[in-house]
Parts: sequence; C-alpha cells; structure tokens
Amino acid sequence: MSMEPSIPIFVLLGVLGALLASGAASAWAGRRSERVSVWLGVSGAGGACLAGLGAALAALVFRADAVRSFPWSMPYGAFTVGIDPLSAFFLIPTFLLSGLAAIYAVGYFRPWNGRNPGRFWLFYNALIASMALVLIARNGVLFLVAWEAMSLASFFLVIHDDAAEGVRDAGWTYLVATHVGTAFLLALFFLLGRNGGSQDFAAFAAPAGSGGLLFLLALIGFGTKAGLFPFHVWLPEAHPAAPSPVSAVMSGVMIKTGIYGIVRMLVLLGAVPAWCAWLVLGMGALSGVLGVLFALAQSDLKRLLAYSSVENVGIIALGIGLGMLGVCYGVPAVAALGFAGGLLHVLNHATFKGLLFLGAGSVVHATGTRNVERLGGLYKRMPWTGTAFLAGSIAICGLPPFNGFAGEFLIYLGSFKTLLAAAPVALGGLGTVVALALIGGLAAACFTRAFGIAFLGEPRSADAEHAHEAEAAMRGPLFALAAICLAIGLGAGAAVRIMEPAVAMLAGSAATVSGSGPVQYLFPIACGAALLLLLAWVGGLAFLRRRLLAGRPIRTAVTWDCGYAAPAASMQYTATGFAQPLTHGAAAILRPQVESHPPEVIFPGTASFHSETPDVARKNLFDPLFRKTANLLGRLRWLQQGRVHWYVLYIVVVLVVLLAWALRS
Repeated sequence: MSMEPSIPIFVLLGVLGALLASGAASAWAGRRSERVSVWLGVSGAGGACLAGLGAALAALVFRADAVRSFPWSMPYGAFTVGIDPLSAFFLIPTFLLSGLAAIYAVGYFRPWNGRNPGRFWLFYNALIASMALVLIARNGVLFLVAWEAMSLASFFLVIHDDAAEGVRDAGWTYLVATHVGTAFLLALFFLLGRNGGSQDFAAFAAPAGSGGLLFLLALIGFGTKAGLFPFHVWLPEAHPAAPSPVSAVMSGVMIKTGIYGIVRMLVLLGAVPAWCAWLVLGMGALSGVLGVLFALAQSDLKRLLAYSSVENVGIIALGIGLGMLGVCYGVPAVAALGFAGGLLHVLNHATFKGLLFLGAGSVVHATGTRNVERLGGLYKRMPWTGTAFLAGSIAICGLPPFNGFAGEFLIYLGSFKTLLAAAPVALGGLGTVVALALIGGLAAACFTRAFGIAFLGEPRSADAEHAHEAEAAMRGPLFALAAICLAIGLGAGAAVRIMEPAVAMLAGSAATVSGSGPVQYLFPIACGAALLLLLAWVGGLAFLRRRLLAGRPIRTAVTWDCGYAAPAASMQYTATGFAQPLTHGAAAILRPQVESHPPEVIFPGTASFHSETPDVARKNLFDPLFRKTANLLGRLRWLQQGRVHWYVLYIVVVLVVLLAWALRS
C-alpha cells in the first residue's frame, strides 16, 4: 500500500489556509458577537489541527518525501514547501497539542468580560500556521518569513493580558531574545545560499571547511528559540506571563521548532566536526541540570514549569549529542539510539508538559494565584485536575508506565552501548548517564514538591480554600493528554517503529532501533510490570482502607494535625522548606537572595523569610552585556537630529555606499 507523496503537502497547505481564514474571521466577528468569534476561532483551529495531524501521521507512516514549488515574487525566494519523515514527525506534536489547547482555551477564557476574543484567536491560529510552515519550508527566505511570523504571533499572545504586572516586560524580553537568535540565522542562511546562488534548501552548499562554523551559528540561532542554557533567559519570563493555553503550546511545541532547526541543519550540512557533538552534549547536560535546579527554587508554579522546559530541552540535546557522537565516531547503534531517544522525548515533552501547563492553568483559573506557597489541599477541591497533574508529574519524572520513561530509556541504552566503543565515545556515554541520573533525581524531588505542596495538605490561603474544579472544556484536554502519555509509555515500541524513518535521516539508513532486543522486549516488560504494580498498589490500598473502616463511623478531619489542639495551615511544610536541603547544597550555583528574620525568643511576636533566585545567566551575562551595548549606542544619539532632511541624507549616504560596494564586487 502506498500514497502519492504530494497529497500531504496539499492537505497541509489547505490546513494553513483554514487556520489563517478562521483566525481572520474570528477577529472580524469579535466586535459583533463574542460567541460567533469563539466558535469560528476554535472550530478553525480544532478542525485544521485534526486534518494536519492526519496528514502528518500518513506522511510518516508511508515515508512520504516530496517537494513542491509555487511562484512567489520574492528576491532569492520561492514558495517551496516539502514533507519528509523529519518534518512529519515534528508536525505531529504541533497539531496534537495545539488542537487540544484550543479546546481548553474556550473554558479558560470564559467569561471574556467584554474583551474581544477575536484578537486571541487571530494570533493563536496564526501561531499554529506559522509553526507548521516553518516545519515544511524548503527555502531559506520562506523559512525566515515563517520564523518571523511565528515570533510575532507568539509575542502578541504573550502580552495578551497586557494590564497584568510584568507582562509587557516579559514580552519585550522575548521579542529581543528571539530577534537576537534570528540575526544568527540570517548569517547562517546567507552563507549557505551564497555558493549555490539560491536559498532553496536543495541548493545549499557549505563552503569548504566551514561546517563547524555554520553549525555553531545554527546552534546559537535555533538554541535561543529552544531555550538551551545560557540562551534560555526569555523562557522563564515569557511562559508564566502568557495565558496558560499559550504557555502549553509555546513550551510543548514552539520551542521544538528550535530543535527541528538544529536537526534539519544536520541533514543539510552532512558531516560536522566531532567538537560540535561534544558541544551539544555539554550544553544538554548544562541545560538539564541547571534547568531542574532553578525549577526547584521557584515558588511561581508556571515559572517552575518554564525552567523544567529548559531541563527537558537539555535531555533532548543529550540524545541528539549522543547520536552525533555515534555518527562522528562510526558507531551506528549509538547514533540510532541517541537520535531516537532525543526525538521521542520531543513528542513526550510536548504531551506531558502541555498537560502540566494546562493543569497549572486550571489551578490559576480556580485560585487566582500561581504562588505555590498559597496553595494546598487542592486535591479535595479539584480531584480531576489533581489526577491529571499527578499523571503529568509521574511522566516528567521519567517513571514507567508513562511516556517520559521511554525517551530517557533509549538515551540510557545508547549511553551504555558506548562503553563497548572507543574511549572518546565511552566518555561521552558515561557523562550522559551521570547527567541523566542527576536530572532524574532532581526532577523527582521538584515534582514531588510541586504536586505535594499544591494539591495535598491543607489550604494555605483563602484562594486555595475556595478553589473549584475546572469545567468540562478544560478537563477534557487534560485527560486526553494524560491518556496519550500512558498510551505512548505502554506502546513505546510501536512509537519507535513509526518514527524510525525520521531517525534514519539523522543516523543513516543502516542504523535501526525498533529491531533491537531491549526496545522490542524491555519496553513492554518494564511498562507492563510498572502498570500492574501501580494497579496492585492502588487496589491494595483501596482494599485495606475498606477493611479498616468496616463497621466504623467515618468523619472528616484536617490532614495530620500532629497532636495540636488548634492546628493551622502554617504548620505544614512550605515549598521553600521542602526544597531547602537541595537548593542549599547548590547555593553556589543558584546564588539565592535571602531576607530572613528568624524567631529570637521563646514566644516570638513576628518572624519572616523571603527567598528569591534570580537567573544567573541573565544577571551575570546578558544584563551587563545589554547595559554596555545600550551605553555604547547611546553615544550615537547625536545622529538623531529630529529633522527629516538629515534622515534623507543618511539614506542617500547608505545607498551610495551600497552601490559602490556592489559595483566593486
């Protein structure tokens, strides 16, 4: 059975048109009818994402590989789009999460309180369309146009609640960071297209000996969007500021366009120097460890999840770096397992991080606060949201039977296979194992803290005391994502087989993953055993509870009052106190700013503790750099005369210089 390779391309172009048309129609209807505007926006997003998901799955299963070019009057540009297994794989989480988040947004924003919903749906649908166009573009100019459209659409979504404190600053931070990354991409595409005389990907040719430099430009440009440390500084600012459905899409899939750009460059550049692999591996370890450490130190629930995205991008980079090592040193099994683990974690992170951000959005919607220290006892009030958030927490900790285990298992497996290879590769594998183990342990502590402090115990504030369960439109996507996390975990072997064509593009057609014994047998054994263990544990607890309570009156009491006659919520562990042993041990890295007034007498009147952990990369690297740049540019302020004829003169001078340069060259 086969499929015409061009069919998915035309379906995807129709999807892009439907997204843009529905967004524009929603914006037009927004001032006239809120209900019609919302219906147009969500139906366009949901229907287009469903069609796009079907096309992407078909393209991946049938290994479609086609390129089509259409007339476009753009210098050096052509509307050239294509589909191959790598694009198809990245399109799957893009359409899956975006569609579910669109449904969630209906309940999240209701009531709109007089605001125009069309503005949101215009930019949301444009964001989905631009992300999809980035993934299918096969021309450098078209790619950069789509990349810029994606950046602008997400910027306007970040500042959707522009009246809230800090939202505009977060939006500008994101806009500056994304355009700094774009500057490196402009240089990259210029160098790639200069020799071939065209910006079509098929004509790209790397100048001799420049593969390492070009990959470095790609790593900085795309790594900024992906949130790799130290280019991540926009991410913990923008994700908490954005509405929760937008946070889910930005963290779950938009930052993956940066990962896509990196692996696409590996396909276009071919062989790159071995130091590039070591650089990706090192940045992955740094992002993973520091990302989860900074997540542990956060009291803002969405900021915690944002730093956790830095951690998970680090895990993806570890897999890609390991795969690059396998290619550079000629170890196909290591290359296949590394790339397979990294790509599978792209899909896994999209599902469980989307689930966690949407769960956090339900908490914010019900309580009005993101501060974990003001939550507590939510599981009694929000049992459905709590169950879904627990599933996401288990998945992100890499525990079976959920999907987070599967991707990390492949990376571990590839790392252990390096021990039989040459010394340099073995060293890389050993470093990967150490980094993954450290990340996994810290992630378990981080999400035990997040779930335990927010959902268990007693309410720490009136906000938590009066919390309510999310409505059906918000609960549905939560449980759909939780079910997908479980399904991928239990069917990881099938998932790896489906994505094998994408892995082959990076690791080489000779490298296979799905046929190996561990993937074929250990996945179902480990996940099945974990599921049975979980069911047995839950069933045993339910049976024990029923036996112990048989024939006894049941009453409701506070959680663990510890023998006090008048227990208070303040007697519980705080989020800061729970994480203190770990954050104190890493104080030299985190450098927290602490303001403490401890009790000084037996019966103290007042005592207080406040801790804040600023981002070390922003504080010590980017803030000083931008201050110096601003001071330097400030010296050129004399050029700003405020008179039009001076500005016309500047334009003429620049044109003369450019003409002289063109004639000389």
